[in-house]
Amino acid sequence: MNEKNNLLSKINNSYYKPEIYASLGLLILVIALSFASPYFFTARNLINVARQVSLYAIVASGMTFVILTGGIDLSVGSVVAITGTITAGMIKSGLPVTVSLLIGIIIGIAFGLFNGLIIANTRIPAIIVTLATMTIARGSALLYSNGYPISGMPASYTNLGRGYIGPFPIPVYVMVIIFVIMYIILNKSKFGRYVYALGGNEETVRLSGISVKKLKMKVYMLTGLMAGISGLLLSSRLGSGQPLAGDGWELDVIAAVVVGGTDIAGGRGTMIGTLIGAFIIGILNNGLNLLNVSPYLQLVVRGFVIIFAVFVRAGRVKKK
Repeated sequence: MNEKNNLLSKINNSYYKPEIYASLGLLILVIALSFASPYFFTARNLINVARQVSLYAIVASGMTFVILTGGIDLSVGSVVAITGTITAGMIKSGLPVTVSLLIGIIIGIAFGLFNGLIIANTRIPAIIVTLATMTIARGSALLYSNGYPISGMPASYTNLGRGYIGPFPIPVYVMVIIFVIMYIILNKSKFGRYVYALGGNEETVRLSGISVKKLKMKVYMLTGLMAGISGLLLSSRLGSGQPLAGDGWELDVIAAVVVGGTDIAGGRGTMIGTLIGAFIIGILNNGLNLLNVSPYLQLVVRGFVIIFAVFVRAGRVKKK
């Protein structure tokens, strides 16, 4: 046991502080947009940004675990759609809201388990498996709803996404609670240490007696859970189950994780960095909208932001 702990401690993340660079980038972005648009630094806009960021930041918290292990999950946007759509359908059919919410969460976990089982037990790359799952989940949502939104949700459901506690929307509080929990899991538990170790050297983890297969399955289940929670919040905010919801979210989610400093090859990254990265992407999107930048050009900008973040990260690693 001592040998295992010593081994894992060698793959240590304690001196890796990508949030410093992410925080600097966020500060520069906020200052630039404050001068570029008079509407950016208003309370209404900042609260709106926080609400928008909260939904895909929740998914990004789970994606952080996946990328730390050296994997990736392209299915999260489609899982957001199918959990919200089926939950809305269950409520529409007369099931209690609490039961419907539980079903939605189980669906999210089930898709994560499906990904994890295949990735852990075959040699099929995670990018291929989750690309296939992305299509399966999206198609299933469209089949279930016949391609139409499922509307007519009660206030007991819509209040989850639309309601406020004090000055802030409920999803913002959910985001904060989830990030606190995920931070504790990643930094204070054996599971978190194993996740870092798996991304650092899978063979070393296997030789130390840890079940790599079980670890991978748990990581993808966790990401499915986070996508499910976000799907429920998005559906309640929209007041309907939208089979096309979450389209393209995988880009923003992965961008938030990478911009926050998590190494795309695995083994290094922090939950705080991911949260900051999520706000960078959210504020960037909001700022581009305020400046009336074309949505098509926004996609180009976000793509270059990801490349730049990976380039800067690679440069820092090379210097070290």
